[in-house]
Amino acid sequence: MPLPIPPTTLDPIARLRAVVHCLRAPGGCPWDIEQTHESLIPHAIEEAYEVADAIRSGDPEQICDELGDLLLQSILHAEIASETGAFDLDRMAHGLTEKLIRRHPHVFGETNASDSTTVLKQWDAIKRTEKGNKPESHLAGVTPGLPSLMRAQKLQKKAARVGFDWPDVAPVIDKIREETAEVEEAIANNSAQEMLHEVGDLLFSVVNLARKLGVDAEAALAATNERFVRRFTGVEERLATAGKKVGEASLAEMDAAWDEVKAAEKAPL
Repeated sequence: MPLPIPPTTLDPIARLRAVVHCLRAPGGCPWDIEQTHESLIPHAIEEAYEVADAIRSGDPEQICDELGDLLLQSILHAEIASETGAFDLDRMAHGLTEKLIRRHPHVFGETNASDSTTVLKQWDAIKRTEKGNKPESHLAGVTPGLPSLMRAQKLQKKAARVGFDWPDVAPVIDKIREETAEVEEAIANNSAQEMLHEVGDLLFSVVNLARKLGVDAEAALAATNERFVRRFTGVEERLATAGKKVGEASLAEMDAAWDEVKAAEKAPL
């Protein structure tokens, strides 16, 4: 027998909670009933990336849809936790609301913060106070589970807030040249360990350049990945038209097709 559908007279969030409760209840969905906090980890990560893709697309409907999927992850976790009395959605919302008020004293209190840099420094200071001012690194709040490019940029931002930063872009570019030379030296030494180390340093330096230029490193590389996919697909199509496959064509032929695809992208409509 089907479960009753929660009525549309409920407010949207209450109805969503009721639907998720039904999915987890006896007679609900076997997949949803099987889920745990741990099993949902990859889904939360995947949904977050799909939100990012939707935002980059600029399509409001797609953004709305993907944010809804991400919201579902929070609702599911709250429902799972409520079943053991650990916490529920109301407690999550209450905790978040109080945290936002506490960490925005320039909005809800008497402090002043005229720019985002001051706001972020104040935010970090309040977080450290909340944790009892334990002797904790300023970098401790950067989650190890982040994608490496994103984590590198966040680590650099945290360090910069306490003055550990180059004054401008020029020394950052010099550092990239220095790291490139060290990669070349590692290659000359034919040392796999050195190459791993030095390539990592080079990537970290390039991320630092992105930060200094106000470029999101993760978004920049994501855009480049998509551009590569689009152009390589174009190369495959052009070679196919000439009766060839990429695996059979010479590098010179593939390079020529690549240049044609790039030129076509830049050509006026």
